[in-house]
Amino acid sequence: MYQLISRSEQQVSPRGTTTFEGAPFGGQVSFFLMDSPPGHGPDLHRHPYSETWVVRSGEAEFTVGGETTRAGAGDILVVGPNIPHRFVNVGQGSLDMICIHASDHIIQENL
Repeated sequence: MYQLISRSEQQVSPRGTTTFEGAPFGGQVSFFLMDSPPGHGPDLHRHPYSETWVVRSGEAEFTVGGETTRAGAGDILVVGPNIPHRFVNVGQGSLDMICIHASDHIIQENL
């Protein structure tokens, strides 16, 4: 069995983020597809599961547990459960990134 969610069925936010939660489709992961402008990023938050980011293009600055690092095209960053984190697009152009949540639905505690 499989589920196809065509591009025309996906909801995209005004800032270019597509949100997918696996639960309604029998999937065990959720994710954000980011296509964010310079300066955009979420406030500090955490999840009760790990999160993995795949930077496809652009550059992001991540704050994870009080440490700061940068990641660019082709880089992968993983943060463990319950660790406060945030990121911001620090590049000149769009940040194309996949934010993978190890859960069938997104649980986020804003800090």
